[in-house]
Amino acid sequence: MKVTIRSQEVFVSTGGREFDPKQNVLMFIHGSGQSHLSFMLQGRFFANRGWAVVVADMPAHGLSKGAALTTIEDMADWHAELMDELGVISANIIGHSQGGLIALELARRHADKVKGLSQVATALAIPVNDMLLSMAENKEAAAIAAMTDWGHGVDGHMHEHTMPGQNHMNYGKQLMAANESGALFADLSACANYTDGPKAAAAVTCACQCILGQKDKMTPMKAGLQMAQALNVDDPTIVVGAGHMMPSERPFEVNKALRAFFEV
Repeated sequence: MKVTIRSQEVFVSTGGREFDPKQNVLMFIHGSGQSHLSFMLQGRFFANRGWAVVVADMPAHGLSKGAALTTIEDMADWHAELMDELGVISANIIGHSQGGLIALELARRHADKVKGLSQVATALAIPVNDMLLSMAENKEAAAIAAMTDWGHGVDGHMHEHTMPGQNHMNYGKQLMAANESGALFADLSACANYTDGPKAAAAVTCACQCILGQKDKMTPMKAGLQMAQALNVDDPTIVVGAGHMMPSERPFEVNKALRAFFEV
């Protein structure tokens, strides 16, 4: 469906089901250079099991219009505005990668809107290599290729996509290339400039979950475990052999963990 936020058209995937804000809401927040397609296998799964699903393309991503947002804090506020537009009083939030930083800020800045928080393949900080930033600004296709390579674990490189007929590497490149030029650089810059993760985590009061990839090269498991400790998560879920792009690479494990957490 399409809604208007800040005078710009925004695309929101609802997992293929009619959206009802009175149901229990799961809101997924995508990572750098990603879109609603990153959560295709989560949106459909939960929408068909009684949840109201929200997976929005941020501005300049996927099917959404407007200029890319430039700070994690503004991205958090934007998602709060989206919730208001949709009539969602509060939701369970799932953040992947950069989306995890946004989810942290959303929980800190708009605590009344966040019932529960699941952090997938993310950390309290996501520093970005200067070379990758330069590539994203000047040679975007090269940055996309590099991130698709680093982002997937061995399974993602070796096996067919978890959606029949797809391929992890090609799917990842096509997904990122579909965004507006400059969106990836804006995202990576926002991650590089964000330093308030520890403060945000300390302010979070809702129940939290962390799902971490054992072979994650982009937000290493060590950083994820530090985040789990900061969020008082005693039993983070470790997906053995998984890389950074877990929602598509290892959807069965991710969906199982999310379902167990949010249905308690």
